[in-house]
Amino acid sequence: MKPDFTCLYFLENEKHAVIEIKRYDLDEKADIGDVYLWLILEKTSGNIQKLAFRSMDSSGEVQERYFDQGYLKFNNQNGTYIEKFNSGQHQLENKTGHILSTEITKALTSYLKT
Repeated sequence: MKPDFTCLYFLENEKHAVIEIKRYDLDEKADIGDVYLWLILEKTSGNIQKLAFRSMDSSGEVQERYFDQGYLKFNNQNGTYIEKFNSGQHQLENKTGHILSTEITKALTSYLKT
């Protein structure tokens, strides 16, 4: 079964995946904040947290996303997610354009059903 979303951005390391998706399972009048979601997946536990998007910036090759929970800065090769209050920093590889693993796709599909 094909998932009801498309992956727009995909950054990951051994423990985490930071993903932006666009949902297709919502009414056409749905709020844009519900259609486009930034999520962080903790791979060991399978827990997914929705990141509350606040703003974005881009300058040339560098993209930045600001969330209530932290800050993401990335380019075409890699990125860094910094948790709020600098409580954790995660170095990530930018895998945008790669196919999501079956495990990640299943976790996201399950999360979206709740």
